[in-house]
Amino acid sequence: MNQFDSFFKSSLFLLLSFCFVNCITISKKPQQNSNKETIEKHSNLKENNTKKPKSNTNKKPKPIILGIQQTEKYLPILKSKKIAIVANPTTAFPTKTHLVDSLKSLKVNITKVFSPEHGFRGKADAGETVSNGKDIKSGLPIISLYGKHKKPTQEDMQNIDVMIFDLQDVGVRCYTYISTLHYIMESCSQNNIPLVILDRPNPNGHFVDGMLLEKEYRSFVGMHPVPLVHGMTIGEYAQMINGEKWLKNKIKCDLYIIQMKNYDHNKFYHIPIKPSPNLPNDKSIALYPSLCLFEGTTINAGRGTSKQFQQFGASFLDPKYFKHKYKPVSMPGAKYPKEQNKYCYGKDLSQIENPNAVNLAWLIEAYQNCNNKDKFFNTKNFTIHAGTKKLQQQIQEEKSFQEIKDSWQDDLTAFRKIRKQYLIYDD
Repeated sequence: MNQFDSFFKSSLFLLLSFCFVNCITISKKPQQNSNKETIEKHSNLKENNTKKPKSNTNKKPKPIILGIQQTEKYLPILKSKKIAIVANPTTAFPTKTHLVDSLKSLKVNITKVFSPEHGFRGKADAGETVSNGKDIKSGLPIISLYGKHKKPTQEDMQNIDVMIFDLQDVGVRCYTYISTLHYIMESCSQNNIPLVILDRPNPNGHFVDGMLLEKEYRSFVGMHPVPLVHGMTIGEYAQMINGEKWLKNKIKCDLYIIQMKNYDHNKFYHIPIKPSPNLPNDKSIALYPSLCLFEGTTINAGRGTSKQFQQFGASFLDPKYFKHKYKPVSMPGAKYPKEQNKYCYGKDLSQIENPNAVNLAWLIEAYQNCNNKDKFFNTKNFTIHAGTKKLQQQIQEEKSFQEIKDSWQDDLTAFRKIRKQYLIYDD
């Protein structure tokens, strides 16, 4: 063997050895990945390689037809009758023509209008007493159902054959339109007057959540043993009031519900007219179930700003923790907001994804980062909004959000069974 052959064989042996070692190393590399990474990798491949059914781009979802739009169903009931209407600015067609104006143009005999919290034209502050008066545009007498006069008197119910109820609710127990509904149903029953409800979507109707109201804390801010978010339309809720015999002496109201078409509880609905001065848009309505409990504290929840129920803060929250800053001022619908003209430190929630549950994390976070915890709760008012004393105690005991949420579950399970009996639309 010459030197060249010997060199060639040595080189070939080294090359083969190198390849063999590297082949073993390469074959071992996938084992270095975790099971999670491997599962995720194969899941992604499977998802990407799965053919998805083609969507029919020509098929548009059917629009929701509100109760108010179905005049052919309720005009016959009103014919030759004296009519009263429970109304506010939301009592309007999608075209923004008010029901009062529409019915008057059709020669329906409207005798009076009842207005809830915030008034017939919807400009009053939350909790502000609204006086009786006369509507300039229609000339009709306006009877306020807020302040000390929350329930129509027997005198108020004179000269009425049929009552119409059409208010845009937001599906939260402490939002007082369902309390007005209760008293209207009670007065109608006591005076043998049928009630026609023109049903509307509940923008928070896709979930049920929160603490149940305890009967000893019943008030106009919460009249019934339901969770903070009940997941029902006004029509469905009225059926529950009747069915559960919540009216005085367990009487029942003669109900006619003009049901919506093409609606179910999971269908998004944009409210074209703000339901009250401090719920100006879809974001504030979606956040209201979580931020309404700030109403029972000394913390500002965006009143006196352009982000009502989309931010929270106070001058005594820790500025080292909370970097967002704003200043509430007097404005229509919020004449005297909490922390008026003071810099508030807190959080801006206007850009977050809409929650599908009550989120107490923000309330707990604010309490834990408050420079003066004794100043945080307005205890009586907080208990009324929460419907229970337990929640304040749980927060002060530094229970976690999950621990508090777990304490609701038995009540929520029981309520869902009751609720199911009264649903009109798919859930």
